[in-house]
Amino acid sequence: MKRGIKGQKIVAATHNQGKLEEIAALLGPLKVEIISAKALNLPEPEETETTFVGNARIKAHAAARASNLPALSDDSGIEIDALDGAPGVYTADWAETGHGRDFVMAMQKSHDLLEQKNAPHPRRASFCCTIVLAWPDGQDVVFEGKVSGTIVWPMRGNLGHGYDPIFQPDGYDVTFGEMDRWEKNKISHRAAAFEQLFAYFAN
Repeated sequence: MKRGIKGQKIVAATHNQGKLEEIAALLGPLKVEIISAKALNLPEPEETETTFVGNARIKAHAAARASNLPALSDDSGIEIDALDGAPGVYTADWAETGHGRDFVMAMQKSHDLLEQKNAPHPRRASFCCTIVLAWPDGQDVVFEGKVSGTIVWPMRGNLGHGYDPIFQPDGYDVTFGEMDRWEKNKISHRAAAFEQLFAYFAN
């Protein structure tokens, strides 16, 4: 049986402030109250799966059980065609330094690998997002979104987060890193997944 979420308190199973702000903005029309896993001092579970949906499920179910509230998680990343889909689910791992995440380093690594392979231009890539909304009793629903584009170099823009400065979505002459949040939220992979979530709860 489909459950409603309008007006409820929902845990965003993330410790990433940028992602939390995007999720809160995208969920605005459903008038839900968003509280972050970080605000509840919930631990970050280890992401041991090799798919976006597997890792999103780990995070959403862990937060739902720990908080006894519905919890929403997303797992997202960039898949670069010439790198056989890498970094994919390891997008954030490529930025790990032992002292926090360094996405400039991760973007440089992506560029260096493309150069080593002498990958032809345009260098195609997709940002992928899988959302899982889980309840404390173990039920969940899954929504997936994707946006395609090209990898550019050098990096452009200091808006957004992650790999945004090297991803130029199809139909645009600016990168995600050069778009303000509201413009990006209209077309992003996360926006596409949230559109499916809205459609699900609207019907």
